[in-house]
Amino acid sequence: MNAPCTSCADALPSVSETTETPRSAWLAVGSIAVGTFSMVTTEFLPIGLLTDIAAGMNVTDGTAGLMVTMPGVLAAFAGPALIVASGRLDRRTVMIALSALLVASNLLAAFAPNFATMLVARFLLGLCIGGFWTFAPGAATQLVPDVSKARAMSLVLAGVSAATVFGVPAGAFISNFAGWRAAFAVTGLLAAVVLAAQIWLLPAMPPARAIRPRDLLTPLTRRMAQVGLLAVLFLIAGHFAAYTYLTPLLQQTFGLAPGAVTALLLVYGATGFIGTFVGGSLVARSVRGTTLLATVLLAAALLLSTVAGSGIVAGAAVVVVWGVAFGLIPVSLTAWMMEAVPDAQEAGQALLVSGFQVAIASGALIGGVTVDGYGISSTMLLSAALVVVATAVVAMLGRGPRPEVRSAA
Repeated sequence: MNAPCTSCADALPSVSETTETPRSAWLAVGSIAVGTFSMVTTEFLPIGLLTDIAAGMNVTDGTAGLMVTMPGVLAAFAGPALIVASGRLDRRTVMIALSALLVASNLLAAFAPNFATMLVARFLLGLCIGGFWTFAPGAATQLVPDVSKARAMSLVLAGVSAATVFGVPAGAFISNFAGWRAAFAVTGLLAAVVLAAQIWLLPAMPPARAIRPRDLLTPLTRRMAQVGLLAVLFLIAGHFAAYTYLTPLLQQTFGLAPGAVTALLLVYGATGFIGTFVGGSLVARSVRGTTLLATVLLAAALLLSTVAGSGIVAGAAVVVVWGVAFGLIPVSLTAWMMEAVPDAQEAGQALLVSGFQVAIASGALIGGVTVDGYGISSTMLLSAALVVVATAVVAMLGRGPRPEVRSAA
């Protein structure tokens, strides 16, 4: 899944200094939150549809995993590059352009005549992902007064969780009845509604100043930020090397029918949603402890998938532990980076997003090679090994002074 950032929060002027938030501001924030839902659903839609798309386009499951790798690679560079390149461009214009790009990506995927065209669609999505996570959270918090910033950020994050809970399973459900192309078409229609709403609702949001390239380098000079980024690379790569092939795992290893797979994807999303809220409470007590808990649970789920046997009960046990684990990860790593660079939180979150995307892309690629060469079970074992390395990084290198966790806003 993608981690949120606030890389432009301080670059935008405050819309209001009052304690009351007008309804129009919440509607504008809502349009960004629904845009988040659409974007994350589009990013991970191939995970629920992977085997169908692979069969329909005559490619292997491993090759089809490039649909996850492609946007991840591009997004890793697009976020920091776009925030520098955008300069003083009105953030309203930027958000509308990114939403239009999301519509184009979904429609091109829905009508793609071959796999090469599908990869072009996913290339466009990569630009959208990198740009969206760079600008959307900061824009949302700037639409409301200070007292409402945390709530506005929560709404944007709710769009991410809702996409995991409802978006990917809904895409699999649509695919079961109308084909995978219909799933992309419906997501594209939703993105078009978001685009129209943003044209109508978003006010002008000119930045106070342009972000300079050197502003993005500050976290790389801080030890705890370096440790966090190293943990991200192993942890997220391990997760996505396995998660990209969750549908084949449930079908081939646990012997489940499409309907049961769809149900367990929904369970995964729901438990991840719960894990996110639990993580919000746990990081207030210990960011390092919460991160360690997440890595241990994820490694346990991956290992369990290789020894649990077959059937719905075994599959559900793996999915529940896996979902809770990954629900903890974004909130714990976001808090980690906030603690590591409290004086440059926006730059820290921008690099965190890039680290996530590099790990997503490399994990999906590693998983694809392993699935095609050695099978699903070997992929789970390799993924578990990567997560264990991340656990060691956090446990052995992650001790440091614990400053107060600041608000994400």
